[in-house]
Amino acid sequence: MPRNPILSASRIRAAALHIIDRDGLDGLSMRKLAAELGVQAASLYGHVSTKDDLLHEVASEILEKVDVSGFSGGDWQHGLTMCARSYREALARHPNIVPFLAYGPAHREASLRRLDVVHGALVAAGWTRREATMIAASLMYLVFGAALSSFSSGFSEDQTLYQDRYPNLDKAHLLPAVAAELDRDSFELALSAFVTGLAAQRVAASD
Repeated sequence: MPRNPILSASRIRAAALHIIDRDGLDGLSMRKLAAELGVQAASLYGHVSTKDDLLHEVASEILEKVDVSGFSGGDWQHGLTMCARSYREALARHPNIVPFLAYGPAHREASLRRLDVVHGALVAAGWTRREATMIAASLMYLVFGAALSSFSSGFSEDQTLYQDRYPNLDKAHLLPAVAAELDRDSFELALSAFVTGLAAQRVAASD
C-alpha cells in the first residue's frame, strides 16, 4: 500500500463538488470524476458505490456547516434564525447542488441530526409534533427559495424596458447592481416575519 494513496473518500468528494460547482449537477459523471482525479472510473467504486451515494456524501459535508447550536439555550426563535442564516450561507457557496438538496433529508446523517435537534427544540418549546414538522418544512421552503433564485438579478439593466410602460418600476434597472445586498436583506425580512409571526401564534395559543 502506498503511504499516500491516490484516492481517498475526501479527495473524491472534493473533486465531485468542484465539478458540480463548475459544470452543474448534470455535469457530474463517474467517468468525468475519474478523469478529474487521473484514474480509471473502476477505481472509484472501491470508495463509493453509486453516483447517488456520492452526491449524498457531498451533500452531508456541505450540511455539516449548518449551525443548530442556537437551540441549545432553549430559545427556539434564536435557534431558527441562526439555523436559517447558516443554511443559506452554506447553500450560497455551492448553488449548483441546491436542487439535489431540496428533495429533503433522505438518509443523510448530517441532515437528520440537525432536523432532530430542530424538531426536539420546537416540541420542547410547546409546539405539537405536527406543528414542529410544519415549521421545519416552512423554514426549508424559505431557505431553499432564497438559494434557488435571485429576485433582483432577474431585472434588466436596460432602463428603457421599464420607463413609461411600468411607471412604478422606473428604478428596476438599478436592482441587478445591488442584487446580493437586496437578496440578503429580503431574506432577512422574510425570516424575521416568519419567526415573529410564529412567536405571535405561540402567544395566542397559550392565552
